Amino acid sequence: MAREPLSAPTPVPVAGGLSPQQRTARLSIVAAVGLVALKLVTGLLTGSLAFIAEAAHSGTDLIAALLTFYALRVAIRPADRDHPYGHGKAEHLAALGEAAFLVLVSGAIVYESVLRLTGRNHHTVDAAWWAFAVLGVVLLVDVSRATISWRASREHHSPALAANAVHFAADFAGSLAVLVGLILVRAGYQRADAIAALVVAALVIAAAVALMRENVQVLMDRAPIDASEAAREAILEAEPRAELRRLRVREAAGRNFVDVVLAVAPDAAVQQGHAVADSVERAVRAALPGSDVTVHIEPRSPTDLRERATGAALTVRRVREVHNVRTVVLDGRIELSLHVKLPAEETLAEAHRISDDVERAILKADPEIGRVHVHLEPLAAALTARPPTPGEDDEHRDAIAAIVRDLSGSDPVELHVHREPRGLVAFVTVALPAGQTLAQAHETAGLIEARARATHPDIAEVVVHTEPGAAVVRSD
Repeated sequence: MAREPLSAPTPVPVAGGLSPQQRTARLSIVAAVGLVALKLVTGLLTGSLAFIAEAAHSGTDLIAALLTFYALRVAIRPADRDHPYGHGKAEHLAALGEAAFLVLVSGAIVYESVLRLTGRNHHTVDAAWWAFAVLGVVLLVDVSRATISWRASREHHSPALAANAVHFAADFAGSLAVLVGLILVRAGYQRADAIAALVVAALVIAAAVALMRENVQVLMDRAPIDASEAAREAILEAEPRAELRRLRVREAAGRNFVDVVLAVAPDAAVQQGHAVADSVERAVRAALPGSDVTVHIEPRSPTDLRERATGAALTVRRVREVHNVRTVVLDGRIELSLHVKLPAEETLAEAHRISDDVERAILKADPEIGRVHVHLEPLAAALTARPPTPGEDDEHRDAIAAIVRDLSGSDPVELHVHREPRGLVAFVTVALPAGQTLAQAHETAGLIEARARATHPDIAEVVVHTEPGAAVVRSD
């Protein structure tokens, strides 16, 4: 039984039609444009390679912010026919493209720095006072951008915004390196500027490599360990009797996609399997909020002959119910009998064909069975009943209550009767000691029904429900 995946959550609209993630990305674009212009002009006027390196770094941040902005416009789209799992991986592609740009630009900076340090490219750096003022503004902007992007990435679970936050933090570190380099240049060490540029390039490359590794792993559907363990614990706690055959978890844009295969008893009804699937879905979504969960139910390998026979019989189409499965050893050969219910409108010829299919399915599932005897029954239609008129069945109710007191030692917890065409039917709830075995409780229930029918032939059936606890008298 496969459950349909849940659709992706609908993004919450904000003023101007932009999501909170898009609004944060747009602010990053504005800040990046300003920083590129400021650093590039300062670098050209002072001749500082470190400043130009930082301008190039901010230029890649501008490209990255643009990629992030448009990737987020794609990522928030709901799942569709061509993208049933949504568009969340667009963010990871944007982050990967950003990292690639950073590596290329950093390589150019390293090349120019080596030329200056080896004397192949002589250039004088002017460490003017206003360059330090520019750096002060840059450092403030870097701190604010990194803080805003980081908070937004945590709030919205956005890898692209997290990538921006890392790069802005690297900008801050790079700006500090530029500041140290200018101080040393002002003190007479001209090569300090090229060294500061190398430091910036190293920081950028390190951050880019880390981002590429992380986003490649996500795009390759690496299983998130923490999420996998949380899902496994939730499943085992929710359905300890089910057999967990497969658990696959992947992540995209902060959302987990969970694929579960569970095995249940081979004679479990369809509704029972459906209930298990619902229980597992609720448990996983509670452990991993916002996750998309798909649960597939399979029959477990039967542990005994009865389970194998019942499970095999239920695989035959049109079989609605199997009960009274019994085995007997006759002359060293196992013979099995069972009752099979079919739709009442089936013809005898069609019912016999289904009976043959049941026999073949059971013999195939368990070759040690020598012979199968199938008793066919029609599914009973709903009966029309009427409640007893006042005083009509008081004698029967009192007689059943007396039988319950005699055999269980206490009054019935509940006692209801009604009339059907076949006669009077009673529903009785009996309280028995909680320490009794199920076999003992069933024996008591059987004795109550047998004595009631023996003493009052017009009682067609007594349905006895047993429960633990003290009796409290309640009746019609």
